[in-house]
Amino acid sequence: MNQEKQNASVKDSQDGEKNMKKEILSWVFYILFVVALTYVIITFVGQRTRVDGRSMMNTLSDGDNLIVEKLSYRFGDPERFDIIVFRPYENEKEYYIKRIIGLPGETVQIDENGKIYINGEVLEENYGAETIRSAGRASEPITLGENEYFVMGDNRNNSKDSRSEDVGNVSRSQIIGRAWVRIWPLSKIGVLKHQ
Repeated sequence: MNQEKQNASVKDSQDGEKNMKKEILSWVFYILFVVALTYVIITFVGQRTRVDGRSMMNTLSDGDNLIVEKLSYRFGDPERFDIIVFRPYENEKEYYIKRIIGLPGETVQIDENGKIYINGEVLEENYGAETIRSAGRASEPITLGENEYFVMGDNRNNSKDSRSEDVGNVSRSQIIGRAWVRIWPLSKIGVLKHQ
């Protein structure tokens, strides 16, 4: 009888160890799956970003938290007035958020009255409500390459953008994604208007 109890006890102990190993293995696979899924989402689908500065006022405010989606530019091209997040400098972790004004192949110029011209015609837009005081490098015509975009902040007189030699034209490879949803502050939560 004692022998049977010992055998049963050993068997229960072995079953317990097997169940524990299965449980640990199950958790390891679950954690690896979550990490892999998170990597795929952040790399290919979207990521959270925070607006730092006033260059996109009144559309976006300092401290706004956004979700940047990365899928649409895998299947189509950026469009005029899209709000994009891009990396202005190689090997830097800093990101800029601006609005696309000029598209590949177009010629952009800003005259002394602060009017934006695309291929010689005045751009009809209502994002930059103030008169542009500095055309920067766009005081002379800038012809964009086949994968280049001209971007500006909505707060036209308080924005470091394509008018600056430091930023210049933005290549397609620099673009991270399109600003999609504001998630903070809660009072302004919602999908962003681009067009």
